[in-house]
Amino acid sequence: MSTESSPAFTGVVALDGPSGTGKSTVARRLAERLDARYLDTGAMYRAATVAALRAGVGLDDGVAVTRVVETAEIEISTDPGAVSVLLDGEPVDAQIRSAETTAAVSAVSAVPAVRAQLVAAQRDLIGDGGIVVEGRDIGSVVWPSARPKVYLTASAEARAARRAGELQADVAAIAADIARRDGLDSSRAASPLTQSADAVELDTTDLDIDQVVDRLVELAHAAK
Repeated sequence: MSTESSPAFTGVVALDGPSGTGKSTVARRLAERLDARYLDTGAMYRAATVAALRAGVGLDDGVAVTRVVETAEIEISTDPGAVSVLLDGEPVDAQIRSAETTAAVSAVSAVPAVRAQLVAAQRDLIGDGGIVVEGRDIGSVVWPSARPKVYLTASAEARAARRAGELQADVAAIAADIARRDGLDSSRAASPLTQSADAVELDTTDLDIDQVVDRLVELAHAAK
């Protein structure tokens, strides 16, 4: 909530990094602290993945996947206090976090035409700013002029433990899936997961959520 001494943030914060670094949680809390909007770009790719799975197209058929995504209507809230995703008018917040979607999202995200479509939509949503945006290519591709740009990292063990706790799943299985997704996301031809040269790296391994958010608030205010 904004105050007279702490006006609403009007810029664009880019939070990039791999799965399990705490991006979603800290991005929402940061947006609330800055009285800003919030955009989870990963949720958009997950909604596109749900559309492709429902259509029954082969995930290795880029043309078919693109056609499905082009006709899908994906709507996402930018209110950090009421995050929601609609696919063709239907809430899909649970479906986009399912194991099936998680296993398929890297393949759908790797299709260049799908990325081009969703990046254009993300830029429209960012608009005039006043927003915290999280993803894997925000600072490098979606909004290169974002300030600050932050790349969140954490040890492999910490990332797996966090995600396993969220999903109540086996740590070893989660660790293997995270490694798989990291490899796919980092090696794809279109907008790979990468750290921008001018991004601040923040290792969250030994930090709690409040500590991470406090540091991000400092960076956002310093970037004004």
